[in-house]
Amino acid sequence: MNVSAIIDLLRSKNLIYEVNRMLSCRYEASREIAKADKERKTILFRVDCSPDLINISNIISSREVLKEFLGVKEDVDLYRKISDAMNNPMKISSEENFSDHYVSIERDLTKLPALHFYERDGGRYTTSSIIIAKDPYEEKYNASIHRVLVLDKDKCVARIVPRHLYRIVTENRRRSRETPIAICYTPNPLIELGASLQPEYGVFELEVANRLMNGSLRICRTPTHNLPVPCECSHVIEARVSLEDHEEGPFTDILMTYDIIRKEPLIKIDAIYMNKLNYPFHIILPGGQEHKILMSIGKEADIFFAVSKVVRRVRKVRLTSGSGNWLHIVISVEKNHDGDPKNAIMAAFTAHPSAKMVIVVDEDIDPDDPEQVDWAIATRFQASRGLVVIPHARLSSLDPSSRDGLGDKIGIDATAPLAEKKKFER
Repeated sequence: MNVSAIIDLLRSKNLIYEVNRMLSCRYEASREIAKADKERKTILFRVDCSPDLINISNIISSREVLKEFLGVKEDVDLYRKISDAMNNPMKISSEENFSDHYVSIERDLTKLPALHFYERDGGRYTTSSIIIAKDPYEEKYNASIHRVLVLDKDKCVARIVPRHLYRIVTENRRRSRETPIAICYTPNPLIELGASLQPEYGVFELEVANRLMNGSLRICRTPTHNLPVPCECSHVIEARVSLEDHEEGPFTDILMTYDIIRKEPLIKIDAIYMNKLNYPFHIILPGGQEHKILMSIGKEADIFFAVSKVVRRVRKVRLTSGSGNWLHIVISVEKNHDGDPKNAIMAAFTAHPSAKMVIVVDEDIDPDDPEQVDWAIATRFQASRGLVVIPHARLSSLDPSSRDGLGDKIGIDATAPLAEKKKFER
């Protein structure tokens, strides 16, 4: 499904909201995106910092929309498709000419639709930036999504967490070399999803996306750095991660708190290209549904399959919205033994090390209903037998309550004892 077909599908389901007036890139645009997000709608709009471009946000406005894009009906099929894509990436069979798809435009980042999202953010950000880089030694590539702070016409700074891109940049810096990169902006949600997942190092996320897209992903190589990029991007930037650092932040992240100011790698821009088909520029609202789904859905799949190995049946897994779809997990299970929920708790923490709390409930409780989960804790949980505390463990860097990345994890067994199940019927 190409970009045009995706937009046509959303229109046919009355899931697109269009803003006809010009919006300010300073807060007004993010407010409109947030309104559409609450209605679970995609939004098309223009902003004054880049008035000639159409922008799109909330493409993956709900779990149901993502299932539609992937052609699945049930959660388990969604998880299987994601897991299969990560474990069996599909090689991209052919490459097309870059010049057939892209034209060079003025090298000026300030003319792109980077937004001021929230009041204390450190400046104008692009949030859907897929950065593609090559391993310094082997023919291996990495694609991952990063927030990018625009500094001036030809300089920006990206938040690079200690994962695969960080590994590539660090190794190049060890050898006093800059890292050539391509920064891509695409409105194709399955490419964004592929770049959001976390396969092992050496698995190219565009090949993961190609599996999700049933082999339809087309790529071409950038003129200067010879990096493979999708042909369906609205814009492609060729750049270098320099040997210098620059302050990045504050920035409102997925928990809707301000992430701290850090020293991050300074990026120098070599060229900017625009797609000849005028695809809309994709913007992700920090803390919005699209941000949460892209960040969490792969982890939900990991948790589902990990817990499925230690209990009879997993009915549903949810990373909760209040925790940014990241820190808290609720798992509904069918158990064989009263010790199964604690095994499920440990399996979930192993599958998702950033998690802070895991709640396990019986199959009659819906993890999507916080009131049912609260009821299960109120009626089926006793701390002396059902509480698991793991002190001084590694937590997510996003959690402002952690200290030097350390804190306490808790698990809650809110299931009814098997021998007394009738007593606990809802």
